Amino acid sequence: MADWAAKEIRGFRIHERHLDRAAQLALVEDVRGIARAAPFLVPVTRRGTKMSVRMTSAGAFGWITDRRGYRYEPKHPSGVDWPPIPARVLDIWRDLVPEARMPESCLVNWYRPEARMGMHQDRDEADMTQPVVSVSLGDDALFRIGNEERGGQTESVWLHSGDVVVMGGTARRRHHGIDRIKPGTSDLLDAPGRINLTLRVVT
Repeated sequence: MADWAAKEIRGFRIHERHLDRAAQLALVEDVRGIARAAPFLVPVTRRGTKMSVRMTSAGAFGWITDRRGYRYEPKHPSGVDWPPIPARVLDIWRDLVPEARMPESCLVNWYRPEARMGMHQDRDEADMTQPVVSVSLGDDALFRIGNEERGGQTESVWLHSGDVVVMGGTARRRHHGIDRIKPGTSDLLDAPGRINLTLRVVT
């Protein structure tokens, strides 16, 4: 692992090309292992609307959403335990945020080319002083960064395969989202799209 460049936008620390090709391929295999143990879900909002991303998790807690709301759960909806967070994923956390507590959840989002993620805050965690670390694999994604309150001026940046974003400090409560995926910008995955791993301390 080696940063070719690192830049900061509104407190979001973007480590560009932090993961080389071999490391990315290894993480894809780890994701396949997670999905075999805890299959991807079609998340549903409180209103019953299906989200465009597919989700699964690893760790002591998985993040889910359904008509009961957004929350962390200790088990997959099928009743099985979430698989452990892969060692290679934990190494990224140790490398970039060594001062933080170890993550208890790794949310895995699968974005097909048409998938989006609306502007939102990561605010379901008990200790908001702990960072969130996000890993991009596959096609480029247009990442939009907003403000603590909804609305106002935003900034956007393209995230590429191998980029890792650290959201801590003042950025922790900012709204953010994925506006679109650019198919064909990576050949890492077997099909067009993007995988995003998001590491969080829950308790």
